Amino acid sequence: MLHTAPAAATDTIVVGARPLTPAEVVAVARRGARVELAADARARVAASRALIERLADDPEPHYGISTGFGALATTFIAPERRRQLQASLIRSHAAGTGAEVEREVVRALMLLRLQTLVTGHTGVRPVVVDTYAAMLDAGITPIVREYGSLGCSGDLAPLSHVALAALGEGRVRTADGTEADAGDALSAVGIAPLVLEEKEGLALINGTDGMLGMLLLALDDLGALLDTADVAAALSVESQLGTDAVFAADLMALRPQVGQAASAARLRGLLAGSEIMASHRDPAVCTRVQDAYSLRCSPQVHGAARDTVDHATHVASRELASAVDNPVVTSDGRVESNGNFHGAPVAYVLDFLAIAVADVASLSERRTDRALDRTRSNGLPPFLADEVGVDSGLMIAQYAAAGIVSELKRLAVPASVDSIPSSAMQEDHVSMGWAAARKLRRGIDGLARVLAIEIVTGCRALDLRAPLEPAPATGAVRDLVRRAGVAGPGPDRFVSPDLETVTELVLSGEIAGAVARAAASVTDTTEGGRA
Repeated sequence: MLHTAPAAATDTIVVGARPLTPAEVVAVARRGARVELAADARARVAASRALIERLADDPEPHYGISTGFGALATTFIAPERRRQLQASLIRSHAAGTGAEVEREVVRALMLLRLQTLVTGHTGVRPVVVDTYAAMLDAGITPIVREYGSLGCSGDLAPLSHVALAALGEGRVRTADGTEADAGDALSAVGIAPLVLEEKEGLALINGTDGMLGMLLLALDDLGALLDTADVAAALSVESQLGTDAVFAADLMALRPQVGQAASAARLRGLLAGSEIMASHRDPAVCTRVQDAYSLRCSPQVHGAARDTVDHATHVASRELASAVDNPVVTSDGRVESNGNFHGAPVAYVLDFLAIAVADVASLSERRTDRALDRTRSNGLPPFLADEVGVDSGLMIAQYAAAGIVSELKRLAVPASVDSIPSSAMQEDHVSMGWAAARKLRRGIDGLARVLAIEIVTGCRALDLRAPLEPAPATGAVRDLVRRAGVAGPGPDRFVSPDLETVTELVLSGEIAGAVARAAASVTDTTEGGRA
């Protein structure tokens, strides 16, 4: 996933004053920003807790307060057994298996659960919200496993692993990444383990926080990656002697898709001032009527992906404003069962984004392939090799891109259309949103690598067009790649390190940053001349 700089020590996110923004979640999850509870948060929490305690004394059963859970909802639990009930719920539901989930995902999940807890709609005690906030600030990250959530009744297993750690049980990672016993880790930073009371177990595990956290992280990644996709496309269009006329604003206006117009405008800016582009504008020089789809339709595909990101952002923003629990404490003091924990809204957009990711990567791979085929590259050597026949150039780099794209197509198969009944048919339709989120994360990593391969290819092709100079923006990307140690045209070399280096430049945002700096330099020069 995209790498970001550590947050400054003064970065603090206030939880409970209003819904968190996507940027705030990312700051805590990725950059270690601290959290602080809003001034009135504990009062809200205490008020809803008072209602739960009154219902706990009621001889009439109330789900999750004085009864069992799920298919055992009709089983009355005596007061003296309820602490055991809550602890048993967490221990039994912490049933994750498989690989360890990434730290940033777990931190996002914890923060989002904390946000719901402080709404005053879950009925937990103030000490519960204090404990979650303290764990985040101390950098204690419970170990959560890959499999265990069906995306309905909340991300049950992942959230249960977090709750188990708050009880002082299970395993965690400390701030420096060391694996430790949860009880020991809490003790080392002065946090007392929780002893859960009525309703609190359910409140800690009934939420879409895992899938929502991964959606927010994916949106953060895709904002930069789609900008980078435009850069990669510009490198290909320029180095393959394509035309930028098809990106004209009046042509885009004939089909007023917002994302398409944005990508086309970026492509026009990226290609502005290119000697290479200027060299074949004369119809007497270039007799091709139109470019292949992979060059000509880049703004249409990239733009559709941008629009998909915008739609997913709207869904995520609504979910951030939600209080997901079951049962829930309403504003007028009722405790009601509901189905708001169902992950369908989030699961659908996670799957939608996976489709967009696969298609943007597919287009990128096709542009790379054109650059390496002498019959379609407009004068470039086969595979951009130095000594054709002896050298293979970037032939197998394209194989790598093709293999990734094939995998991304498989990952684009929706998870949310599947459902496996659970809990003795009580939970007979589930969203599979967690699975959708996990495959989207793999897809985003694959997209970054495919774009890196196109950028390596495009930069070498630009060099082969010398002495013609590229546009300032694409030239800045080529220069960044060269400064990073990726050599230009020449005899075959060990390709894998070059691909990893440029992948890191993509993931770090440096590719997009190089373009921004080049644009700023051109603006400064222009404004200076006018002055």
